[in-house]
Amino acid sequence: MNLIADIGNTRIKTAIFNHTTLVEKKIHSTMHELMADTAFLAKAENVIIGTVVDSYKPFYDSLGSKKKIILFESSTPVPLKNLYESAATLGSDRLAASIGAFALYPNQNVLTIDAGTCIKYNFVNSDNEYIGGAISPGLAMRLRAMHQFTGRLPEITPDYNYEKLTGRSTKESMLSGALLGAAAEIEECINRYTRTHASLTVVVTGGDGPYLCKQLKNRIFAHPDIVLSGLNTILNYNIEK
Repeated sequence: MNLIADIGNTRIKTAIFNHTTLVEKKIHSTMHELMADTAFLAKAENVIIGTVVDSYKPFYDSLGSKKKIILFESSTPVPLKNLYESAATLGSDRLAASIGAFALYPNQNVLTIDAGTCIKYNFVNSDNEYIGGAISPGLAMRLRAMHQFTGRLPEITPDYNYEKLTGRSTKESMLSGALLGAAAEIEECINRYTRTHASLTVVVTGGDGPYLCKQLKNRIFAHPDIVLSGLNTILNYNIEK
């Protein structure tokens, strides 16, 4: 069994895989909560950690009895060619999402869009090469920035039921600009990739993915566990090497 830990900016997503089959997944709010879940952690003998923060270290140090432990970083062998020019600064979640999509759609042009704290675009070409992508503010970050960098705009959070193009109040205008603006950004990004890469497959994941998928006109595939699946693919690749 494999234990997968995706440690993000706001939460810790974990899963147990039996080789390539997802058996169980959980969300932990804190590192302490994860480390206290001993029954869950005991189910696996192999572990991979993907993290964009430094708070993973106590958890990593507690895994000494596991058979295989991988901290996913730029030097970790992966099953595709990484052509990113600053590989050492590439977020583990970005590459893991791309590898998860690559495992599902090999030998295809694949654009993965991870809509979380930031919206991350990642492109793998049909030669199975990771090229790079783009990063822009996520929905909550857009709204928070409008409040923090102005004198009077209120502090609000995303309303995932919001649909109106024309806001009839300041709150609605902010929601329209942030939420529908992000959807328009994603739509145009997909259109541009489609114009330059034949037979593009688009995969959407992340906490804001379900809302944004409803706003998109392009044909897309929603895969909420693509980062976990990608990390599991990397772990299996290194076990079998």
